[in-house]
Amino acid sequence: MVTLLTGARSGLGRRVAASLHDDTVVELEPSETGTGAADRLVHLAAGDHDALASRRMNAVDITQRVLDTATTSGVDHVVLLSSAMVYGAWPNNPVPLTEDAPLRPDPGFAFVEQVAQVEQMADAWRTSVPGRRVAVLRPALALAADGTSSVVRALAAGLGTRIDEDDPPAQFLHLDDLASAVVLAHEQRLDGVFNVAADGWIPGETVRALAGRPPRLRLPSWLAEHVADMRWRFQRGPIPPGLRPYARHPWLVASDRLRAAGWVPTTTNEQAYVEGTEAKWWTMLTPKRKQELSLATMSLASLGALVTLVLVIRRARSRLRSS
Repeated sequence: MVTLLTGARSGLGRRVAASLHDDTVVELEPSETGTGAADRLVHLAAGDHDALASRRMNAVDITQRVLDTATTSGVDHVVLLSSAMVYGAWPNNPVPLTEDAPLRPDPGFAFVEQVAQVEQMADAWRTSVPGRRVAVLRPALALAADGTSSVVRALAAGLGTRIDEDDPPAQFLHLDDLASAVVLAHEQRLDGVFNVAADGWIPGETVRALAGRPPRLRLPSWLAEHVADMRWRFQRGPIPPGLRPYARHPWLVASDRLRAAGWVPTTTNEQAYVEGTEAKWWTMLTPKRKQELSLATMSLASLGALVTLVLVIRRARSRLRSS
């Protein structure tokens, strides 16, 4: 069996490729338009925010090219990596969300809106030719000591940090378990939408304890919002404004449908979180952000030196006048 694989160089992609023992795996670059005959496609690149950002491409454009290649290659089954973030983080979300819940991605984060659109594209591809099947996987935050995306790291670092209200519960998934879900969907030719998450979830206070947060200082909501803006602007906080709703409201999912197909997670929410969040938030900054932070620090240091010099001069003058 020949399987096309996008996103093969990510932490998840490496795990999936290593698990497809009986397949001839062909790494498919999004820019490619022809690869020869193939049987199936595993499309991980649509949910790989970091790879898309580095290429300055969006999930919609890449997926259109990939589906065109799947059509010309004779593919009849696709596994698509989406995200549970497509449900959106809203105060009135049911707990937990099932696959039948409507998609309401938060409009402040364009990537998630693109992923929701990609799901529609994949469904249109499936229904255009009889016999085609598509398995859409919507995972919770997937982490590991290696291969965790910058978006997941930012969200994981931003959870358990609210200073105006209690933190929402959260879910975490190990990349090994997500890879096993991808392989299962591929091997069983699953068709439909499947949430992917570890058993249950972690209360907000537990996330806070695992992260070693200081005691909560209650502030009014308007002031907490201002503090969050300032922390992000001056790189004293990990989460950008577009992601904040996902750290404020629950978006927990149930994976009963995938479990019924035989999938069983091997790692708990707590284990995945602890392994995937060892790095501090400042190690996740882009080179540009690090440069901006360095320049800001230098400016503050220069200002401090100038203020000190002015004070020294004033004291010297005062002494001269009094003598």
